[in-house]
Amino acid sequence: MSRVSVKVDKNNDLTKIGAAIRARRLAMEMSQEALADYAGIDRSHMGRIERGERNVSLLNILRIANAMNCKALDFFLDADI
Repeated sequence: MSRVSVKVDKNNDLTKIGAAIRARRLAMEMSQEALADYAGIDRSHMGRIERGERNVSLLNILRIANAMNCKALDFFLDADI
């Protein structure tokens, strides 16, 4: 089975998840740098996740959700995936 990359994300699911993370972060009035710090993720990597440029791992989704005091499922529901 081939790896999923941004180039084969025909449904733009990575972009949708990234947008959901960004929208929730902005609603919390949290900076991208603060979220990255709380989640233990490099700030530039967090930016790529929010722009849908990275295939974010499940562990990173869980770290981000924990840092935002929400469930990982919330990102998928917000993204309507």
